[in-house]
Amino acid sequence: MKEFFVSDAPNFENQSVVSYFSVAAMNQRERKGGGTYLALTLADKSGTLEARMWDEFAQALESCSEGCYVKVQGTVSRYQGKYQITLQKMRRAEESEVEPSDFVPATQYNVAEMAAELRGYVEQFTNGDLQRLVLSFLNDPEFGPQFLAAPAAKRLHHAWIGGLLEHVLHLVRVCLATAPFYPEVDRDLLVTGAILHDMGKVRELSWKSSFNYTLEGQLIGHISIAQRMLDRKILELDAEHGATPFPDKLRLLLEHMILSHHGKLEFGSPKLPMTPEAMLLSALDDLEAKFQNLRGEFAAAQSAGKGKGEVTDWVRSMERALFNSRAWLEEESSKQ
Repeated sequence: MKEFFVSDAPNFENQSVVSYFSVAAMNQRERKGGGTYLALTLADKSGTLEARMWDEFAQALESCSEGCYVKVQGTVSRYQGKYQITLQKMRRAEESEVEPSDFVPATQYNVAEMAAELRGYVEQFTNGDLQRLVLSFLNDPEFGPQFLAAPAAKRLHHAWIGGLLEHVLHLVRVCLATAPFYPEVDRDLLVTGAILHDMGKVRELSWKSSFNYTLEGQLIGHISIAQRMLDRKILELDAEHGATPFPDKLRLLLEHMILSHHGKLEFGSPKLPMTPEAMLLSALDDLEAKFQNLRGEFAAAQSAGKGKGEVTDWVRSMERALFNSRAWLEEESSKQ
């Protein structure tokens, strides 16, 4: 039974704990004075915790690897403003000793309700070709369940079970709310792009005891994977409806949305957004991801004991620190 979680670290500073974790990363590193030590990132559903094992780690290094469960004994401390754990003991844990749900974070929302809401938006399409395409993905016996379970990322936004569905649904809501202000945008095409833009992540990522990249994800990436998935699905649809092939214009526009949704070449997009739908999707996708990242940083700052008048730690992915203006204003208002 797991009793200590990563989020409990502030309550156990300078105390010894015994608990189970999954190994998100593990490397043997050189010590400045000679010799080596073991550097790990331990994970559970509440977050990740950096760990160091300075001595007697040879057996642990042999029996444990990234993705496995471990039982550890160590002392929690704070270093450069962040909590970490110095390990005295570590061994591989058998799966019978652990409850998988303790280790992989999951969406706070009801997956079935989110899936039903998303399907409802698709059923309102006026474009029958796009509706048929999206439903063929959602109804696919292999892709459908993966789409409901997959995280949207390994570490950044929506990095939890059901995170991809949650991200897509929130993005679709924002797209539907924003589209009326831009008459140049085809609503059904925009929503289709929002639903399918990240679908390659069901093959880019793995999500058992921890989140990681598959070999296909490392070598190809979710953008190119999604383009291939789209082409293959259209071929299947054309085989089923030979007399009414999927319109080539729609295929081309959807491929462009997938290939350009990261917005910039340096962010991994092979193409810059060139159509109204691609430009709006890229902007809203970036905004939706950033706000989820922002929420996580605010929560982390609060857990670390930062005051409401302090900025967060430097957020590498956004190249800035963040400030919770609403919480600060509410604090000032409560004092009046």
